[in-house]
Amino acid sequence: MSERFRAWPWGRITLDLALVALAWWLAFWLRFNFDVPEEHAALMLQTAFVPVLAYGLALLGARVYRHIWRYTSLPELSRLVAGVAGGGLLTAVAVLMARLPNSPRSVLLLHPLLVLLLLGGVRVLWRLASERRGAPTALAGAPTLLLGSLAEAAEALRALKHSTRLAPVGIVTPRREEVGRVLQGVPVLGGIDALADAARESGARVALVLAAPGQPERREAMLAAAELGLSLLTLPRPDDWLQGEGAGPRAVALEDLLGRAPVQLDVAGLSDMLAGRTVLVTGAGGSIGSELCRQIARFGVARLVCVDVSEYAIYRLEQELRAAHPQLEGHYYTANVREADRLRSIAAAHPPAVVFHAAAYKHVPLMETHNEIEALRTNVLGTLNAARVAGEVGAARFVLISTDKAVNPTNVMGASKRLAELAVQAVAAQHPATRFVAVRFGNVLGSSGSVVPLFTEQIARGGPVTVTHPEIVRYFMTIPEAAQLVLQAALMGQSGQIFVLDMGEPVKIVELARMLIRLSGKTEQDVPIVYTGLRPGEKLYEELLADCETTAPTPHPKLRVARAVPPAAALLAALAWIDEAGPAPDALALRCWLQAQVPEYQPRRG
Repeated sequence: MSERFRAWPWGRITLDLALVALAWWLAFWLRFNFDVPEEHAALMLQTAFVPVLAYGLALLGARVYRHIWRYTSLPELSRLVAGVAGGGLLTAVAVLMARLPNSPRSVLLLHPLLVLLLLGGVRVLWRLASERRGAPTALAGAPTLLLGSLAEAAEALRALKHSTRLAPVGIVTPRREEVGRVLQGVPVLGGIDALADAARESGARVALVLAAPGQPERREAMLAAAELGLSLLTLPRPDDWLQGEGAGPRAVALEDLLGRAPVQLDVAGLSDMLAGRTVLVTGAGGSIGSELCRQIARFGVARLVCVDVSEYAIYRLEQELRAAHPQLEGHYYTANVREADRLRSIAAAHPPAVVFHAAAYKHVPLMETHNEIEALRTNVLGTLNAARVAGEVGAARFVLISTDKAVNPTNVMGASKRLAELAVQAVAAQHPATRFVAVRFGNVLGSSGSVVPLFTEQIARGGPVTVTHPEIVRYFMTIPEAAQLVLQAALMGQSGQIFVLDMGEPVKIVELARMLIRLSGKTEQDVPIVYTGLRPGEKLYEELLADCETTAPTPHPKLRVARAVPPAAALLAALAWIDEAGPAPDALALRCWLQAQVPEYQPRRG
């Protein structure tokens, strides 16, 4: 207690109380136009201790003395107002109850206003002086244009106040009515269409993009700035802070161009589903699997069981999760989902409440020739094994990570994933206590084997960037967005349902390549784009729903449910053919068998 007592800011408390007394005398002087009668002057001096005591108690009760003056802002001033109001009320009560002769009541009204003016003023002056002492020299950093509205620019200017890297020299806003104004000394130079003129006039070398993900002006501003050769930066989202990333400006990535509004999660529902329970993730070392593990770890699971066939991938995941979540009880297994007994032994040792099955082969051209049987054994039999084990151990939920390539497939990989969906629906009928759902989504930015890492490598080498067809389009979403929607689908899904994620608008792959070239600071003259032709099994566009399916909305705006034709009664028995096919079945025979199981599968010729 004595240490806390000594730690109080006694100097500032004394100054506040002295100002309260000064305000009391000023109130008298103002009341009598600076000519206070002798009897009132005596009263003024004799009663000064009353407001000092009253305001001391009121400010103490309002916890005003916990504030740090150099960081005074509206919340601190609001609390100061409450303290002053309380002090004024206590003073008035004390004076009126004492029935002092010659006591002018107007002083009781003037005094709180003067106290607020003096106490608030000294705090504001203190902050101004502190900021002036700590401010970097003018334009110490790179001249920077802020691309966003005045509200967004105000937030950014606060974040950049003590930055030595960036010096804001102008604001470029998407709102016409804001042009010509000045914010904290920084002029609004024009709209996005005037970005070139604003950059030339201000001498800016950096553009800081402020618009939030999902806003159309964000992409427009980024592409316009990249076209001018400005270095592109953006401020991190709150989720980035939670992942341990810095709060300062960071380089713009492709995800920022294609990013959409953040996913709204049912946090309470997900906590009920995951907190204190055991969760098993197959394919845990992959792009989606590892992000699922990161997201799941945040919900306080009792035990996270991670399974992957890659020793290196599971080792990397183990190191990451142990560093980020030291309290997490994690179990890391190298295992192949094609081995049912191995999966069964892991699940028996750690019976899961929820199973996320992300293990799969997904590279279309690689699975189309020489490796077709491997796609069937991993994507179909591996899924069948995982689903059966989940049902046998009494898991509450099983979630299959599927793909848009399972819809009207033209390649073996897509057909194998559609067959995996049917297998899960068939197993669901055998284990009614477990909810079995599948989740379909398109390409994930930055995932292993995706076009983005390939394009990035090609650009770094100076090109050319290879695109198979000028009209080819794909759906894209970020890895965290995909993982979050998978979790949400797991929470909402009823057994046998197939969820379809809202992937937004499809993106032309050639436009994706052009964006990456611009973000690298180069042009198509520096890094040419060449067309190589469609690969075996590749479609110009992907569908998220099959023709025979309809969708129903869900309470979540980014999730819909597909109503598909149920699997054939003999499907599970038919899958025995995969085991019996041997190590190298005839490619035509394999496709004919696959087409019999998945009638919508139409192999692409040529």
